[in-house]
Amino acid sequence: MPQTDREILRANVRYHDLAAPHYDAKWGINYGALGQAQVTGKLRKALGHKPGRYRRALEIGAGTGYFTLNLLRAGVIEEAVATDVSPGMLRALERSARELGAPVETAACDASELPFEERSFDLVFGHAVLHHLLDLDAAFREFRRVLRPGGVLAFCGEPSHYGDRIASVPKRGARALSPVWRALLGASGRRNGGANGTWTEEDELERVVDVHAFTPAALSAHARRAGFDEVRVSGEELAASLFGWANRTLEASADPDEIPWAWRVYAHRGYLLLQSIDRSLLEPHLPAALFYNLLISARRPA
Repeated sequence: MPQTDREILRANVRYHDLAAPHYDAKWGINYGALGQAQVTGKLRKALGHKPGRYRRALEIGAGTGYFTLNLLRAGVIEEAVATDVSPGMLRALERSARELGAPVETAACDASELPFEERSFDLVFGHAVLHHLLDLDAAFREFRRVLRPGGVLAFCGEPSHYGDRIASVPKRGARALSPVWRALLGASGRRNGGANGTWTEEDELERVVDVHAFTPAALSAHARRAGFDEVRVSGEELAASLFGWANRTLEASADPDEIPWAWRVYAHRGYLLLQSIDRSLLEPHLPAALFYNLLISARRPA
């Protein structure tokens, strides 16, 4: 297992290179109206208000382009630069960008050493990336450096310390029920009795690439130490995350080609329904720390 920072970084690069070809399909990523609504909704939630229009934006850990491409298509950002440590992810992003006619500049780099001039972006953002970063304080200093005075920082989809613990409950339950679930669906086992009874390299690496889970106070402290103000941390997804992690654990136990389409439709629609319940009933009233995902926004002082 990786031990040093360098080994963990290499594991992150390798894992995301392996995941890139099927990443959009695995997570149901959409670049149409649904994807645009999801992404702009998350950004609005992070900021606490409707997003403005940002002339030049930088995404950290852009992956296959879920946030960058949808924000471009929604007209929230005019020019986009996408970074990631994984060349494979950036190649997938570039292919999607060409197909969608959404020009994006890309750079393979670490968040703690960004190859951009000072004060060159109006928005620095990301989704599900901060928990992979080894030196968060250095990264936040870089985010502030490349932002123009008054520029905005926004990150979504970061695992919370308590939410991660809560999510372990449906994962354990789903693992116990997976043989029964596969039998009902007529699907073959993928692990521990599947075709070869082994974990793939991607499966093994997925267990080590997550470095952090945050409390709201710890996450906001990184931004404040870097010199940001107007720091805001909120939470999202409780019921949806419990449902989603249970389903994902079940699906991970089976041969993907044998999971019925009807199940995938049920899982996707159920997740969207519970997301709406989270938004309307739970997120306005419960502490951010209880939710699976944290969102943070801040501003570079003008």
